[in-house]
Amino acid sequence: MVFLENLRSELEACRPKIQELHDVYDIENSKERILELREKAAEPGFWDDPEKSQPVLKETRTLEGNIEKYEKMVQAAEDIEVMLEMAAEEENGEELVAEIEEELNSLKQTIEALTLASLLTGQYDKNNAIVTFHAGSGGTEAQDWAEMLFRMYNRWGEAHGFKVQTLDYLEGSEAGISSASIIVEGENAYGYLKGEAGVHRLVRVSPFDSQGRRHTSFAAVDVMPELDDSVNVEINPADIEMQVYRSSGAGGQHINKTSSAVRLIHKPTGIVTACQTQRSQFQNRDYAMKMLIAELVKIKEQEHLDTINDIKGVQKEIAWGSQIRSYVFMPYQLVKDTRTGFETANIGAVMDGDLDGFINAYLKSLSLGNLNADDARS
Repeated sequence: MVFLENLRSELEACRPKIQELHDVYDIENSKERILELREKAAEPGFWDDPEKSQPVLKETRTLEGNIEKYEKMVQAAEDIEVMLEMAAEEENGEELVAEIEEELNSLKQTIEALTLASLLTGQYDKNNAIVTFHAGSGGTEAQDWAEMLFRMYNRWGEAHGFKVQTLDYLEGSEAGISSASIIVEGENAYGYLKGEAGVHRLVRVSPFDSQGRRHTSFAAVDVMPELDDSVNVEINPADIEMQVYRSSGAGGQHINKTSSAVRLIHKPTGIVTACQTQRSQFQNRDYAMKMLIAELVKIKEQEHLDTINDIKGVQKEIAWGSQIRSYVFMPYQLVKDTRTGFETANIGAVMDGDLDGFINAYLKSLSLGNLNADDARS
């Protein structure tokens, strides 16, 4: 059947991509490396030193995960080949066509996902991501928009199997949020989300305007990697101002309602981090400090500075001209990334967390050298 031949051609087109992933993930050498790591883990006293054992365990899991994903993909291609042969030989083979088509589409999606994951080669790409939201000028409008973005990224994380936890949540004066922070936990969370940092612009008919006028609002999203304790950064204690406030907002019963929430302000740069979801003021301060260190390290590397002390003021206006993406609800519906040109009219799906098109386009642009990561965040 002609249709079966078309499906076979699609499968054959997948094979070079599968071979490319075999080379990218260096499957054979990865298997040898796993054996070396397992031998090291079997040495006497290995588990007595967490600083040495944890990196070995982490590398082993990463390599094993890559191999498992690759082998499942190869097996899926072989299964489709068998199904095509069965369909060609049987008289009622057309009954298998729908199943073959479904399996082939799944294979192509897997290839696409692994190809994108292979682009995440940055030092911190595999880390968890801390995402912060700040409403721009404009009062209630901007605060409502910041909350919409907060919801959107929560939905994206949950849809992709990441664990999402609220770290800080400061309610707006009438609606929405003034600021908030979440941590997205899972492999490659930072790698996928790093391109979402920047100003996001909304155009819509305001639900808060009794005259039904159109408004433009702005909110800033920042993304930083969660760093482990092995990253040491020297910060002058005199440069940090600590504020304590009462926890509120998202988090429900898990938030301590006493004045245990902590906000840290790094005076030389104006960077602000906050946490309110830990059990004590000390733990909240510790996590806010981790966030501050992560932000300073990220800026240092982006700006190619020698030390943290070289970082000066970094605060930028959350307003027109600095946006990375525009979300237009009226007079038409369109979401467009100003860096990659990727766009979609399905704004409802985007606000429900369907961001893969934007994330994929950003990562592909980086891999092709068409986009400078530092410029994209400016």
